[in-house]
Amino acid sequence: MKMNLGGTFTFPGTNLTVNRVGFGAMQLPGPGVYGPPKDHAEAIAVLREVIALGINHIDTSDFYGPYVANQLIKEALHPYPKDLVIVSKLGGKRGTDKSWNPAYKRQELIDGVHSNLKNLGIEAIDIMNFRWGAAHGPYDGPDFEEALGTVVDMKKQGLIKHIGVSTVTPEQYALAKKQTPVVCVQNWYNVAKRDDDAFIDQLAKEGVAYVPYFPVGGFAPLQWEKFEGIAKSVGATPQQLAQAWLLQRAPNILLITGTSSVAHLRDNAKVAELKLPPDAIAALDKIAA
Repeated sequence: MKMNLGGTFTFPGTNLTVNRVGFGAMQLPGPGVYGPPKDHAEAIAVLREVIALGINHIDTSDFYGPYVANQLIKEALHPYPKDLVIVSKLGGKRGTDKSWNPAYKRQELIDGVHSNLKNLGIEAIDIMNFRWGAAHGPYDGPDFEEALGTVVDMKKQGLIKHIGVSTVTPEQYALAKKQTPVVCVQNWYNVAKRDDDAFIDQLAKEGVAYVPYFPVGGFAPLQWEKFEGIAKSVGATPQQLAQAWLLQRAPNILLITGTSSVAHLRDNAKVAELKLPPDAIAALDKIAA
């Protein structure tokens, strides 16, 4: 059953148009985003339901699992629907202790591109996000432009169609634009974490997508208590409220909330139906303040 998925967005300078409610594949592998899923059949069912609902934007990475998320996507959906846009990311690798480690050396980035293509079963990725950050925030490393240059080289070879950036500051985004067109920015942003407010408005004027992750991450206990109260007042779950607020926050925001449950996926897909009244939005703005 096709659903209202928040309208559409076309990535700038491309012919890639997606529904604003998308899907993130991070929750498909096992606990800690490591190893095979707890329920393989359910993971495959989730991905097939993504397509059935009309979602045509999947965010993934070869370091989810590692490799597991992409292999599941290929198993469930290959050959892919013509309108499906797959976005992956580079800049990390997993340790055998389940650690998340940076991978910015030239050969690591090249290997990462080829690994994504192999596990997804494609010859070129629609959009590759260059992730530059420590944990879940940007950092001021000295080799940003050099590392991004390797990704741009992969684009020139035809292995990457378009480039995005992730966990970056506005200044790093400006540096990236000097090297290559940037079609999207993916950072941590939600009702409680509003650092990127001005950045989002800037990107909206430029027609560049902003793709927030952790829609309910980083709330203080008191903030969360108020947030749950607002969700109850509008007849939504906290997760639905977080996503509905993001959709109404700016027209260039795209959702990539993930899940490993078909039922939860369907709940997430309903968020575009939830229109928040002005008093609810005002109450949510007070949470951030």
